[in-house]
Amino acid sequence: MAGAITHDNDRSAAEGRQSGPLIVTEDADLLDDLLRLCAAAGATPEVHHGVPERGGGWEAAPLVLVGDDAVRRVRGAARRRGVVLVGRDQDDSGVWRRAVEIGADHVLMLPDGEQWLVDRIADVAEGVGRPALTVGVIGGRGGAGASTLACALAVTSAREGLRTLLVDADPLGGGLDVLLGGETADGLRWPAFAASRGRVGGGALEESLPKLHSLRVLSWDRGDCVAVPPQAVRAVLAAARRRGGAVVVDLPRRIDDGVAEVLAQLDVGILVVPGELRAVAAAGRVASAVGMVLRDLRVAVRGPYTPGLDDHEVARLLNLTLAGEVPVESALSRPHEGKAPPGAAARGPLARFCTVFWERALAEAGSV
Repeated sequence: MAGAITHDNDRSAAEGRQSGPLIVTEDADLLDDLLRLCAAAGATPEVHHGVPERGGGWEAAPLVLVGDDAVRRVRGAARRRGVVLVGRDQDDSGVWRRAVEIGADHVLMLPDGEQWLVDRIADVAEGVGRPALTVGVIGGRGGAGASTLACALAVTSAREGLRTLLVDADPLGGGLDVLLGGETADGLRWPAFAASRGRVGGGALEESLPKLHSLRVLSWDRGDCVAVPPQAVRAVLAAARRRGGAVVVDLPRRIDDGVAEVLAQLDVGILVVPGELRAVAAAGRVASAVGMVLRDLRVAVRGPYTPGLDDHEVARLLNLTLAGEVPVESALSRPHEGKAPPGAAARGPLARFCTVFWERALAEAGSV
């Protein structure tokens, strides 16, 4: 069991603090359990029987785990964020009062709360901060140019200095590594993560993937695997988001359980729609399905237009916010042929479109 307590002291994390949690307890059995959970999360804790007297360990630690036996000894410590009161008695209603006395953010009972605590400790070990701004791109119809726009967004993000991961969520799309000219690059592809459960380490994920054009790419290999279990998709994308920066996902036009897991973690979706009546009709069905999971879906319109249509009219017909008009470039309408990837020309119209998109999206997210 884990519960949250809110309070007003929003002290920011100190620079240069230790990477592992501080454990405060004299309960030998509880300490054994907490050390075991720290080991499972890949973190090395500092252990004290009370508030550390020297070195600022109480304030510097990114996470403080206080055993229920130690409440009296830490009651006078400075208030800070990241304090978890850990106990075992599920029926002890007084634990909430004691948590308030020491300014704890959470109350956690073992063994029920073990997985939550492992995840929290692992976040500390990875230095988790603001999660990545995660953008999904999906075509309103086949051949709309969604994959190319996804690549261009990722290439532009990386060029602007953001840690960037491009995720290919369409196993039948031919592989985004191919579009980026890196089909032979060393690194893992989706089938390697099919057995992933629970938590995937963000750093390990990043280092395992091919690096192309200053960004990491998670694509498909040329084997027979065309599906990854939804729980694996959830774990991998969550790990990618914990690394911060930007994550761009190229989505298929069908919505299965795996795609639903991706949609649930997106901050923004872009529906790419050619300026044709038939494409708008098809895009309406896609938007209806995607909108059941994703709240913020925007439309990016690509010309040329059927007479009577323009980008604003397409957005109106779909009842979606207009992300902009995607520039007409040859890269959006023909396969990549060994040349520079989409968006690589920093002064090109496609790159300028992507730059404007990121500036707005990051500002809306409070990242700048």
